[in-house]
Amino acid sequence: MLLLMGVACSMMGKFPFGQMPGDLLIRRKGFTFYFPITTGLIISAVISLILWLWQR
Repeated sequence: MLLLMGVACSMMGKFPFGQMPGDLLIRRKGFTFYFPITTGLIISAVISLILWLWQR
């Protein structure tokens, strides 16, 4: 699961995810902090839906 998340995060630049409203991006001289709150919630909801449908 962690491997899949790592691959997904590396591919985020190709999709609109990661630049959604609600994602925090703080840039300062020599420092960048990124926390994808909205993107994480959407991905979590999609994965939960897929797993729920798979168990049915």
